Amino acid sequence: MAEDITQAKVDSVLSEEEVLKQFEQNKHKAEKLLNDKEKLERFLERLEKKLTQVPVAGEYLSDIPVLISLVKAYTEKRYQEIPIGSIIAIVAVLIYFLNPFDLIPDFIPGIGVLDDVAVIAIAYKFIHDDIQEYKKWRDANKPA
Repeated sequence: MAEDITQAKVDSVLSEEEVLKQFEQNKHKAEKLLNDKEKLERFLERLEKKLTQVPVAGEYLSDIPVLISLVKAYTEKRYQEIPIGSIIAIVAVLIYFLNPFDLIPDFIPGIGVLDDVAVIAIAYKFIHDDIQEYKKWRDANKPA
């Protein structure tokens, strides 16, 4: 069984500065992607496919399906109670997660997802409340 990736492991491999730099580089891409519904759909489909290939890696990666769901609900105008900056941050994180050749290439066994976790963990500090609000909304609006 895959071992959960801890923040200590992430910190030992990457600096927060490196992670923030990567995150910032994806913000512009995220804005463009949000403005192209067709590309965004294909992107979200690729993300869902990648998730089926990633071993369990702790709390941050386990929230990726929630992030995908939130972006879909936002672009479909079913859920708009989130600042655009948070949506851009979420899409930027998802772009980074999907990129197999980021700071630590995903194909490196044991540590290939450490940078993905680090980027998500840092972004999560800023978007945590928005994600929690979305989860409450989603749970309250589930079809009967």
